[in-house]
Amino acid sequence: MFLEGRQADAPQEALQVLDIVLRELPTSKYCPVGRSFYSPNLGRRQPLGEGLESWRGFYQSIRPTQMGLSLNIDMSSTSFIEPLPVIDFVTQLLNRDVSSRPLSDADRVKIKKALRGVKVEVTHRGNMRRKYRIANLTSQATRELTFPVDEKGTLKSVIEYFRETYGFVIQHTQWPCLQVGNQQRPNYLPMEVCKIVEGQRYSKRLNEKQITALLKVTCQRPQDRERDILETVKHNAYAEDKYAKEFGIKISDKLAQVEARILPPPWLKYHDNGREKDCLPQVGQWNMMNKKMVNGGTVANWICINFSRNVQDSVAHGFCSELAQMCGISGMNFNPNPVLPPTSARPDQVERVLKTRFHDAMTKLQPLSKELDLLVVILPDNNGSLYGDLKRICETELGVVSQCCLTKHVFKMSKQYLANVALKINVKVGGRNTVLVDAISRRIPLVSDRPTIIFGADVTHPHPGEDSSPSIAAVVASQDWPEITKYAGLVSAQAHRQELIQDLYTTRQDPVKGTVSGGMIKDLLISFRRATGQKPQRIIFYRDGVSEGQFYQVLLYELDAIRKACASLEPNYQPPVTFVVVQKRHHTRLFANNHRDRNAVDRSGNIIPGTVVDSKICHPTEFDFYLCSHAGIQGTSRPAHYHVLWDENKFTADGLQSLTNNLCYTYARCTRSVSIVPPAYYAHLAAFRARFYMEPETSDGGSVTSGAAGRGVGAGAAGRNTRAPGAGAAVRPLPALKDNVKRVMFYC
Repeated sequence: MFLEGRQADAPQEALQVLDIVLRELPTSKYCPVGRSFYSPNLGRRQPLGEGLESWRGFYQSIRPTQMGLSLNIDMSSTSFIEPLPVIDFVTQLLNRDVSSRPLSDADRVKIKKALRGVKVEVTHRGNMRRKYRIANLTSQATRELTFPVDEKGTLKSVIEYFRETYGFVIQHTQWPCLQVGNQQRPNYLPMEVCKIVEGQRYSKRLNEKQITALLKVTCQRPQDRERDILETVKHNAYAEDKYAKEFGIKISDKLAQVEARILPPPWLKYHDNGREKDCLPQVGQWNMMNKKMVNGGTVANWICINFSRNVQDSVAHGFCSELAQMCGISGMNFNPNPVLPPTSARPDQVERVLKTRFHDAMTKLQPLSKELDLLVVILPDNNGSLYGDLKRICETELGVVSQCCLTKHVFKMSKQYLANVALKINVKVGGRNTVLVDAISRRIPLVSDRPTIIFGADVTHPHPGEDSSPSIAAVVASQDWPEITKYAGLVSAQAHRQELIQDLYTTRQDPVKGTVSGGMIKDLLISFRRATGQKPQRIIFYRDGVSEGQFYQVLLYELDAIRKACASLEPNYQPPVTFVVVQKRHHTRLFANNHRDRNAVDRSGNIIPGTVVDSKICHPTEFDFYLCSHAGIQGTSRPAHYHVLWDENKFTADGLQSLTNNLCYTYARCTRSVSIVPPAYYAHLAAFRARFYMEPETSDGGSVTSGAAGRGVGAGAAGRNTRAPGAGAAVRPLPALKDNVKRVMFYC
C-alpha cells in the first residue's frame, strides 16, 4: 500500500526486516561496516601509509522507490589497520626507526590516539593467541613497570614476569607497554608480543596523504564503476541466497532504467564595460576572458605579510603587484600600492605580527577616516595551524578580511590562479562576480516577483575519535534581491553531534526588558532588510547534512524556529517557507545508457551538467529529485539529492529544479557550476572556518567546556530556556565575528 502511495509513511520495520535478510549472507563472508561490506578478496589492498591500508567493498541497502522496492548497490573503499606486529605499526606511524631514540610526548600522544580501542592478539604463548583491546599506553617505560603478585602486595617487574613465566626476554625495555583491561586492574603487554588483529576499520581522522591515497583507489571512471557494480551483483548471487529465497525476495541483475531531462544552463551577466557582457556556460564551465565582474569591489587600503621563509621580499612584492593588476583587469577598483611595504615574519610570531602590522596600518589610515580593506598573506605550503590562527585573529579580533596564498602559487604566479584569487577577494570585500540574467530581468518564478531570501544551513560534526568537541552550525542568507548572489554568514558552537541547529531562534531573560528574542534567522532577516530596504516575502531554506532518519525531527524543530524568528520581528509576519534538504552523501549513481553518446555524457564520461531525474528511483510519495549540476572532473559524478520537506511557496517540480540548477552557476569561487546549491555550500565553508575559532585543545583528552549552550557568533544568544534535545551540555561559545566581517562572504 505504501509503495502504491496509498499509505503515508513507509513501514520502516518491514524495510528493516528485508534489509537484515539480505545482509545475512554477506555478513558471514565479509567485514560489515555500517551498510557496506569489505574484504581483502573484493579487490587489491592498497597501502595508505602510517600503518593503514584500503580495502575494497560494496554498499548495499533496500530503498522504497516509485518502482517498488529497489536494492541500492555501489562500490566503496575504506581504511583498515594493517594487521602488523605493533612494533612495526608504530615504526610506520612515526615514520622512523623508533629504537634509536626514546619516544617524545608528541610521539606517545600519536601512538595512544592511533591504538586506543584497537584489538591485538598476543604472540608469545605459542598457539594460545588470546585477544585483547588496547585501553591505554603506560606512562612508564617497560623496564620501570611492576605489579603486585600476591595479597601482601609483593611487586614483580614486567620484565622478570615475562622471563620467568614464558621464557620471553623483552628487547624494547625503554618503550611503554600497552595497557589492556581497566584502570583498577590494569594488565600490561609489551608491544613486541602483540600483533594487530586483521579486519579492523580505522574510523579516526586520516591525514592529507592518506586521504589522497584513498581517493586514488576510489576514483573510477563511470564505465568502470558501472561494470564493477554489475560484477558485484553477479558475484553476490542473490538468486542462490537461502535467506532471500525463504522470504521470497528476487533481485534483478540489471540496473534500473530511468528517464532523465537535461536542464539548460542559465545566461550569466557580466559588466557592460567588458568585451563580453554576458555568457552562456558550456558543459558546466566558462572563464573570465574578456569579462569584468558585474560589481567590482574596492580595495583602496591593503597590506601584505609573508610567513614563508622561501619567499624573498622582492618575490612577495612582485606577486602582490601581479595580483593587484589581475584584480584590476577583472573589474575591481584595486589600489596598486599597499599602505605599508610587504613584511616577512616567522609563523610562530603570527599573533604579534598581525596585531602590530594592523596597528601600524591603522595609525596611518585612522586620521584620514579610512579602513583597512584587505590583508594578503603568503603562507608556507605546509603551514600546520598557521592558517587557522590567522583566520581566527583576523575575523574575530581585528575585523579584517584576508586572502592567503601558498608559496608554490606565489612562485608559479599563473594567470589562472591569480584570476581565481581575484574572484575570492572580490566577494570578501563586498563585490559580486556575476549574476543570473534571469534574476536581474525578474524572470525567476516565485523569486523575482517579490523580495525573497534564500538560506543555506549546515552542521559539521567533529571526526569520530574526537570525543567531546562541539558540533558547529552555520547559516548563510542572501543579502541582495533580485540578484541573490551575496550571502552573509553566521556560525555557532553547539552540543557534540547535535544535528538540530540550536541557535536559529533563541530567547534570554533580560532584567529590564524581560524576554528578549534573538538567534541566527532573526539576525539575517534584519540584515537582509538593512541591505535591500525590504522585508523578505518568501523564504527558501536549503538544509545540508541531514540523514533520512532525521528529516522530520529537523523540519519540525527548525521550521518552528524560522516561524518564531519571523513573528518576533512583527506579530503577523509569516512569509511562506520552502524547506529543502540537500544530500550529497548517498550511494545513487546515474550512468548514461550509452557511454559513447556525446549528447548524454561529457569528456570524462559522466552525465551532462543539468541532468535531473525525478521519477522511478525517487520516493513513492514525497517531492524529491536527483540533480547533477556539475561537470565531472575525475571519477564518477555524484548527483545531489534534493528532498522538499515543506513547500508553502507551491513550487512546481520544474520551477524548483530549474532554480536550484541555475543557482549552482552563481558560486563565487570558480567559473564552474558546482555540485550542490551555493547557499548550502557556503554554509559548509562557514562551519568549516569556525572550527578554527575554537580554543586550541591543550591535552589529548576531551575539550574543556563552559559557558552558555551553543552561543552564536553574531547571533547574540546567551543562556537560554528554549532547549532542544541534546542542548543540555555546556558548550564554550565561539568568539564573535566582527560586524564588518559577517556582512561579507569572509568564508570564501
